[in-house]
Amino acid sequence: MQGTVYRSTGSWYTVKTPAGDTYQARIKGVFKMDEDITSTNPIAVGDIVEIIPEDGDNSSAMITDIAPRRNYIVRSSPHKRVHKHIVAANLDQAILICTVKEPRTSRGFIDRFLVTAAAYHIPAILVFNKKDLLREKDMDKFLELQDVYTRIGYPVLLVSAKKGEGITAIEDLLHNKVSLVSGHSGVGKSSLINQLMPGLTLRTKEVSGWSGKGLHTTTFAEMFDLPVEIGGKLIDTPGIRELGIVDIPKTELSHYFLEMQPYITQCQFNNCLHINEPGCAVKAAVEEGDIDEERYISYATILESIEEEKY
Repeated sequence: MQGTVYRSTGSWYTVKTPAGDTYQARIKGVFKMDEDITSTNPIAVGDIVEIIPEDGDNSSAMITDIAPRRNYIVRSSPHKRVHKHIVAANLDQAILICTVKEPRTSRGFIDRFLVTAAAYHIPAILVFNKKDLLREKDMDKFLELQDVYTRIGYPVLLVSAKKGEGITAIEDLLHNKVSLVSGHSGVGKSSLINQLMPGLTLRTKEVSGWSGKGLHTTTFAEMFDLPVEIGGKLIDTPGIRELGIVDIPKTELSHYFLEMQPYITQCQFNNCLHINEPGCAVKAAVEEGDIDEERYISYATILESIEEEKY
């Protein structure tokens, strides 16, 4: 029997069949995983698995096989930096919930998320929440960010979960798709999901006053069926404080900054890292204003953080 993993708590998995039956399942034995995956979790939310119900129990099952993944998105494991943790698999898109203030989502964090999504061939969308908090100066900042990212090709929305503004636009984006929703703790991710799925009532917490950082409310990634009128599935993920770039060699990083792609082939050297090399078309584009300078700074910062010896 086939099913989809809706929740993973480490050793137990909630699996739902196409008929709507739900099982608490465990893994049978050790899975032969892809050679190139050194992940801390063999099965992730979104995986399609084969299960065998256990004798005399209508609610528990054994997972016997896992179907090949269409794609997946990872972050570095919080316990072993050389390993990765698969956040979710088989996605149509990844949505990052951001905020201009309370707490402020940094450009570096946004760019790391977009790089990770691009590296795993997952279309990304930026949704800025807490529109109700924005004053004129804050709105100018949002419009500046919107301009930068829409010019690259990323959809950018401004919403208010608290006021219910912009929810219809998000519903249109989610329609009949499997969407991962992520973001720092405190950006209002749970409040937005509660707006989309009123019966769910995910726990929400205020931003921590002393640090300005959000408090964690989600512990494990979990998939939900969206209401019939929206269609599709939504994967809620734990608030991520830091998104480590994994499995991206330095020479490939610029490929995942979408606006750099047209210039990469014009550089004088094939292995140009776009830092100190002569004849670099990417740096020339930054100087001409064709590539946003802050994005280039993000690129340089991420490049410096990549541990080349792994390759």
